[in-house]
Amino acid sequence: MTARKPAHPLIPADRVNGTDVVNKAGDKLGKIEDVAIEKVSGEVAYAILSFGGLLGLGAKYHPVPWKLLKYDADRRAYVVPMEKADLETAPMIDETELSGWTDEATRDAIFKYYGAYGVGPYWM
Repeated sequence: MTARKPAHPLIPADRVNGTDVVNKAGDKLGKIEDVAIEKVSGEVAYAILSFGGLLGLGAKYHPVPWKLLKYDADRRAYVVPMEKADLETAPMIDETELSGWTDEATRDAIFKYYGAYGVGPYWM
């Protein structure tokens, strides 16, 4: 069966926020809190995934390389090739960093972790 295409090929960032993220089995892993865009190139670098917590308290934030997410129009969710346990060990950022960060060590750690999923750095 061929995957259904979305009705619109482009989406404003504020409509991406809040979209569910699931694994291939359809298990909900979290939701997109925000996206991080590289200022100079304009390329979307990360989806900031909120994971865990209750009613927004205690949530953890994982910058997931945008290229790892695949939109599934039937599920109305982004699908990642990960399990919950994989996400629990993925690099995190603090809630205070949601507005941006410049730490190259954090950036490098993110792409080192997700390299196992075949996703390279956005800047290369």
